[in-house]
Amino acid sequence: GWRVCLAHSFEELRQPYGAGDVPLRDVLRHIGLGLRYFRWWIKKTRIEKKSAFIDLLCAVPLQQIYGCPLGGIGGGTITRGWRGEFCRWQLNPGLYHYETVIANQFTVCLRCKEQTIYQQVLSVERPSSLQGWNWGYCGHYAFYHALYPRAWLVYELPGQKVVLTCRQVSPVIPHDYKDSSLPVGVFIWEVENGRDEDVEVSIMFSLQNGTGAKEDRSGGHWNEPFSFQKDGERVAGVLLHHCPAVNPFTLAISAREKAGTGVTHVTAFDPTGLGREVWQDLLQDGRLDSPTGKSRLTEKGEVTAAAVCASCRVPAHGHKTLELALAWDMPCVHFGSKEKLHFRRYTRFFGSEGDAAPALSHYALTHYEEWERKIEAWQNPILENSQLPCWYKSALFNELYFMTDGGTIWMEVPPDCRAEDLQGPAGAGLSHLLPVLREYGRFAYLEGQEYRMYNTYDVHFYASFALIMLWPKLQISLQYDIAVTVVNEDVQLRQYLMCGQTAQVKMKNVVPHDIGDPDDEPWQRVNAYLMHNTADWKDLNLKFVLQVYRDYYLTHDSLYLQDMWPVCQAVMESEMKFDTDNDGLIENGGFADQTYDAWVVHGASAYCGGLWLAAVCMMCKMAEVLGDTEIRQKYLGILNKGKEAFERMLWNGKYYNYDSSGSDTSSSIMSDQCAGQWFLGACGLDQGEFEV
Repeated sequence: GWRVCLAHSFEELRQPYGAGDVPLRDVLRHIGLGLRYFRWWIKKTRIEKKSAFIDLLCAVPLQQIYGCPLGGIGGGTITRGWRGEFCRWQLNPGLYHYETVIANQFTVCLRCKEQTIYQQVLSVERPSSLQGWNWGYCGHYAFYHALYPRAWLVYELPGQKVVLTCRQVSPVIPHDYKDSSLPVGVFIWEVENGRDEDVEVSIMFSLQNGTGAKEDRSGGHWNEPFSFQKDGERVAGVLLHHCPAVNPFTLAISAREKAGTGVTHVTAFDPTGLGREVWQDLLQDGRLDSPTGKSRLTEKGEVTAAAVCASCRVPAHGHKTLELALAWDMPCVHFGSKEKLHFRRYTRFFGSEGDAAPALSHYALTHYEEWERKIEAWQNPILENSQLPCWYKSALFNELYFMTDGGTIWMEVPPDCRAEDLQGPAGAGLSHLLPVLREYGRFAYLEGQEYRMYNTYDVHFYASFALIMLWPKLQISLQYDIAVTVVNEDVQLRQYLMCGQTAQVKMKNVVPHDIGDPDDEPWQRVNAYLMHNTADWKDLNLKFVLQVYRDYYLTHDSLYLQDMWPVCQAVMESEMKFDTDNDGLIENGGFADQTYDAWVVHGASAYCGGLWLAAVCMMCKMAEVLGDTEIRQKYLGILNKGKEAFERMLWNGKYYNYDSSGSDTSSSIMSDQCAGQWFLGACGLDQGEFEV
């Protein structure tokens, strides 16, 4: 284990030096880092029985199998691969389970003249379980396409003159703060019959009770059929109740009943056996037996599954649609510490009793068409813009998957919550904190699925454009949470792994690195990041100021600006100590003291210096908007001095140097050197007196 730690550590070490040129002090420093990390990892994983927030020893192997995830924002996600498999599960908040559950499949049955002529699992797999099913669909006849939050799987059924298109839809809709929170996905199956005769088509959706984890075998799980009718629309299916001790949930598979469409089901079957009883049931008449009543509770070591089937007759050379859905209801959740019970956003609309899966299924199957209209109205102007390259259009939409599948949580604030409960000892000045959080909830997402820290602020700086442009109230809510953390402190001491020093967890008037680890208690205990003491980082405070003005510029929310103004002043005053020579420009401290946390920076730098000047510029603009003449004059003076120092110390006639140290790496070109200027440009402040 320690060798792996050292390997990662030396990978960082090699970058600034030649192969045989590493100073002894740096070798010893990295050995110390590796040993400190290994000691911490043993304590965390073996003694506390928790997972590491960054696990260098047991990283998840890369599998290039993942496609478009299912689900809205903050209710958990279930990811399907591009071959149709259900392969990644994020139902417990922020924690991932990577497992392809083989029983989770779509199966097609074709019948002509009362005879079954074709029955096939729509999967290329040939598993060791469920061998009574017909596996091994030829992937040559299938095609996958995704444009988040939708995906398409097209199947040509060999020799049958029938084409199936499964369109997958999740409710991810800009400026929507209700439907976008729902834990549902819809599968619309378009059936094209190229035959000269009618064909009866059945689509069976089978699902295991659980996520493929060991808890599936813990016993006490059970299934039951359901039907739900409202406003003349009827949905039927099976509920799969999964009952672990922490964070129990219900899965629901269902189909929409309508004229010409029948819905049948199997309440329970063994997904570890041959599966012949289910296969033969469907093969016999294209329907399932639909037994009534609940299944029995599973025994310890036993797994259960269920299936729902939608059937219709498609005329010769005709077209029909079958609509199925997957919903999951985990309304109340504990994070890893199990200290507080949290309620997900969707419980505001569907209740928190754990009985919402039928209503969620019905709502999804009767509203997905409206969702698609809104998604197309949002996406089409960009897709139809011939000035934009295709790769850019793909990236704009498909990278948004992380809005839902970034371990994302969207929690309600309890109705009896008081402002003091949220503000902490020093947050009384944030007068609109409670109204904002009460109306729009609290939002958080991970830095990465393997960098398990919520709202990592140095990189949220970049991703925040997706929030402020598409769900601006979530960005405002997130900023209020950060502001509360800024004005408060955590005086507990801990050792930081990179330097070995002991320091306070969170200093007052300093922006936190993150708001916590989902395996602990986010919002309550912040700064899960143990590598560096980020109180000494140069970019976090600046990125807060830049986002505050950017948010105001795009939303015109003057109440927000008034609340954030004192916080901006506090973090900028805190930042002033890094201008050690009083030339109007901050200096880096000779270690990796910014988001590029393996890159050492000395003195003035293009990246942090540029962010600083942009933040000073925005302080001038905010002071102007708020009529604070004294503060405006103060920062104008700093800006004029700082601009001169930036040019003098960093401009080399062609570009800005990485830093002013004069070292071998000093003259490197840093691709992100104009990040501050980019933010100014996004706010219309990159011309004339504001150009830094």
